[in-house]
Amino acid sequence: MIFLYNLILVLHFVGLASLLGGVIVQAKSSDKGVNPAMLHGALTQLVTGVLLVGIAESGAVDEELNMTKIAVKLVVVLIITVLAFVGRKKPMPQTGMWAAIGALTLLNVVLAVFW
Repeated sequence: MIFLYNLILVLHFVGLASLLGGVIVQAKSSDKGVNPAMLHGALTQLVTGVLLVGIAESGAVDEELNMTKIAVKLVVVLIITVLAFVGRKKPMPQTGMWAAIGALTLLNVVLAVFW
């Protein structure tokens, strides 16, 4: 089960790379907005995060969980996912939505590392 947990953790990092990479790749563009990498990264982060918590809660891995931290991170990734889902249908530029997704993604990374 530890192998499965670590595999899902790797996928969680891939989702982060896709989400943050989708933001960074547009940094110099004048038409900033939601791209498929951002939407797929947000969905990957959401699904793999829930799976990681589920596996840890089952007792299959020796992982101590801070449920307050997890709840805050879940709310942040849900907001990111909704913004990405709504933004995929809107015309460019979407500078405000792009910036919000980028800022919230960085917030989630900071919460993961420093909390």
